[in-house]
Amino acid sequence: MRQDRRPYWVKKIYLRFRSWYTQHFLKPACDYLGDYPTFMKPWYISISGPNIEIGRCATIVGEPDGRVKIGVWGADETSGRIKIGDYAMISPGTRISAANEITIGDSVMMANGVYITDSDWHELYDRGRRSDKVTPVHIANNVWLGDHSTVLKGVSIGENSVVAAGAVVSKDVPANVIVAGNPAVVVKALDPEIEMKTRADFFADPAGLEVFFDGVDKMVLQENGFLNWLRTLIKPNSTD
Repeated sequence: MRQDRRPYWVKKIYLRFRSWYTQHFLKPACDYLGDYPTFMKPWYISISGPNIEIGRCATIVGEPDGRVKIGVWGADETSGRIKIGDYAMISPGTRISAANEITIGDSVMMANGVYITDSDWHELYDRGRRSDKVTPVHIANNVWLGDHSTVLKGVSIGENSVVAAGAVVSKDVPANVIVAGNPAVVVKALDPEIEMKTRADFFADPAGLEVFFDGVDKMVLQENGFLNWLRTLIKPNSTD
């Protein structure tokens, strides 16, 4: 369907259920989940393992063909850590897998299918075990990870940098650059003199933002009728 034919009150019920699901099932899976999370289709989001923290105003989008998986598999039941800062954007299909430590700063954006890992998970010559070497991943504030990019063990990515679609990051990336390719190399420098707008700016007033979007929903959906909405579920047409 090209139009949202739901009555306003139906969408409000859906949003309340989505929020309840997030708070009931996903928040307890975190050691910390900040205020104002937006987990879209949260039943397609998996959070598992100890020591997982997600900051405030996180936006995580799950899809049936693109589940988001955030997991810690440490050497024992209490080791390993993932810390994601405030204002994160995590798109469908993203996987974040930590054996030891992955830290992600504020306002980091992850496009569809991003993979971040701090381990190879299997030794070359004894594939039933993993290496004891600790190779943490650190991603600084306002980094943008492009579609299906991969960040491998032991990597640090500097502030504001962009990882192009499909790039494989196997070495450290400095701040304020764009990297591309496999292995990823610097292809462009960003101008540090140009003011950078971040997700932190967008979420400067999260409570006010909720009121704004509720007003938009009310304005757009208030004329939608319940029976017509049911008709679109059973027999949609080209105008829907």
